[in-house]
Amino acid sequence: MKLLILAAGYATRLYPLTLNKAKPLLDVAGKPMIEHLLDKFVGKPGLDEIYVVTNNKFAADFAQWGRDYTSRHPGASITAINDHTTSNADKLGAIGDINLVINQSKLDDDLIVVAGDNLFEEDADGFLGAAHRNAAEDHPTIVTYDVGDIEEVRKKYNNLQLASDGHVAFFSEKDPNASSTVTAICLYYFPRNTVKLVARYLAEGNNPDQPGRYIGWLYKQTPVFTYQIRGRWLDIGSKETLEQANREFARK
Repeated sequence: MKLLILAAGYATRLYPLTLNKAKPLLDVAGKPMIEHLLDKFVGKPGLDEIYVVTNNKFAADFAQWGRDYTSRHPGASITAINDHTTSNADKLGAIGDINLVINQSKLDDDLIVVAGDNLFEEDADGFLGAAHRNAAEDHPTIVTYDVGDIEEVRKKYNNLQLASDGHVAFFSEKDPNASSTVTAICLYYFPRNTVKLVARYLAEGNNPDQPGRYIGWLYKQTPVFTYQIRGRWLDIGSKETLEQANREFARK
């Protein structure tokens, strides 16, 4: 089982904080944001490699951070992968970056994908347990969260509808017709035999950016199941949410 953290964005909405530091390396409640994520997964049975995909501007920073983290967590193995992009103009997009890591690492294993700016409170055991059960049938698992505000879902997130057995029956990004406050977040588990579908998605000419676009395509190819997390979850996209994360995660 591998873990991939998406960290190749430029986070222009957080300038000047992110002019010279990647967003996942910004401090939240006393440690880099990315460590809040990693601490959920490091040491879990079966996880033997962590990839962080980033851009040319911050590749050296992530490599240095990775060395520091593994010196403090000897069981962790971290590889920083440079996608060699230099700005939003030439970025590969999140799905393009996932495909890059799959190809560069010659990945032939189950893959967890998480956005480097998503923070959640719940331990990863529940998600991993559900994901492993679904993976036994080659079914991917995506994580959902109850945002609690239907207008927020319609403007920022996705319209997610489930069939009676729990698999995704409908998925659409930023849908004004969304009727549920439960939405999918960027935390996915792809069984080994479904990982290759990323290449097929791109070969068909689909948009390489925004991970949710891939889920909107994937559920039509194979049954995709969900796992809903509880507790706090934050998508750090602005100074306001960064400040909120500092307040809320400092109280843990």
